[in-house]
Amino acid sequence: MTYMHEHLRIDLSGKKNDPDCLLDQFSLIKDELLDLAGRGVNRIVDMSCRGMGRDYGYLDRMEKKTGINIIISTGFYKDPFLPSIVENSGTKELSALMIGDIENGAEDSGRRAQIIGEIGTSLNQITAGEEKVFCAAAIAHEKTGVPVSTHTTLGTMGPQQITLLKKHGVTPGKIILGHLDLAGDIDLILKALDCGVYVEFDTIGKIKYLPDQTRAQFIRACCGRGYQKQLLLSMDITRRSHLKANGGPGYAYLIDSFVPKLRQAGVSQAAIDDMLINNPDRILNGV
Repeated sequence: MTYMHEHLRIDLSGKKNDPDCLLDQFSLIKDELLDLAGRGVNRIVDMSCRGMGRDYGYLDRMEKKTGINIIISTGFYKDPFLPSIVENSGTKELSALMIGDIENGAEDSGRRAQIIGEIGTSLNQITAGEEKVFCAAAIAHEKTGVPVSTHTTLGTMGPQQITLLKKHGVTPGKIILGHLDLAGDIDLILKALDCGVYVEFDTIGKIKYLPDQTRAQFIRACCGRGYQKQLLLSMDITRRSHLKANGGPGYAYLIDSFVPKLRQAGVSQAAIDDMLINNPDRILNGV
């Protein structure tokens, strides 16, 4: 089983002026991942890219301590978290950095990025810097073939992201739209799926944005339309307060609480296996 959009270390605390947004409690996260491994989760895609406090040495240690395969990413996040290099460099220069992370290894760690993301857009708009990152990501995708995983702020700008990436040569089957569930609009989700992209239900457990029962109903509707091969699951844990030891749902919430909700909503085990096993294998295959 694979969690397709997580953060095992992330630091957005500076721009947000909130120490809770520095997720770096190695021991607590290690214990949660060992618990996940016991439940059959053997792969996690870490989406902390440039500007998000990425630390591949930290991820190396986490992988060795837990035995879980940690997939690393490359790219640049969104405003206001874009580093100055985005403003000061051209599209080709930014794409070269991503390609280097994929082909040669990132930050002298020897770890090769296997996915581009999370690249994001702002609430109801795509800024100039964000558009530059999307264009650079498309170039890096064309050169390497790795998938592109996005961040939509509260589920907005998903259709525009698809249009932009397709315009620059990214095939829909290599696009993963993140956080689209936060729009609370099943028609928006179905239209995205109809374009051939993957849609990631990746804010599971964040019930202040959307009840998980609604997420389960949305997933049932998607499966009922024949889209179960295009759905992915994750939790997007980003804060210390999200950890179980700190009073949050914890990483295992997806397996322990949300999967039973899917079954109760009428989602088949075959569809659940697609979302957690088969679809991640397909999109990451050969990368």
